[in-house]
Amino acid sequence: MTAAVAVGVLVAAAVHLLLQRGQLRVILGFVLLGHAVNVLLLSAGGLDRRTPAFDGAGEQTADPLPQAFALTAIVISFGITLYLLGLLGADVPAGDGGAEETADGRSAAEGGDGDDGREGRGAR
Repeated sequence: MTAAVAVGVLVAAAVHLLLQRGQLRVILGFVLLGHAVNVLLLSAGGLDRRTPAFDGAGEQTADPLPQAFALTAIVISFGITLYLLGLLGADVPAGDGGAEETADGRSAAEGGDGDDGREGRGAR
């Protein structure tokens, strides 16, 4: 029962964060969703002990399959988190506001009419 409540709370918080505007909140929503999947996989495997998988094991041996699934889910969610954080870092403009300078030293955002008398890209 506790695992089901934990999964419900984590999924509700993740959906709330995924529906927000900020990209960092969306990333945190994916992190919480990954944690919810891990708890779900471990609880689906059973939280109590089972009969041994092979003859040489004792009575207190845990089932390794849900643990392997959870480990795989942890690795996948870690990779997705790093990818999303990389996208967040690529979205931040450079220190000068992201304005690229043209050959004459002015930024492209300034527009200007250049040497040939035409209007810049910003004016229409």
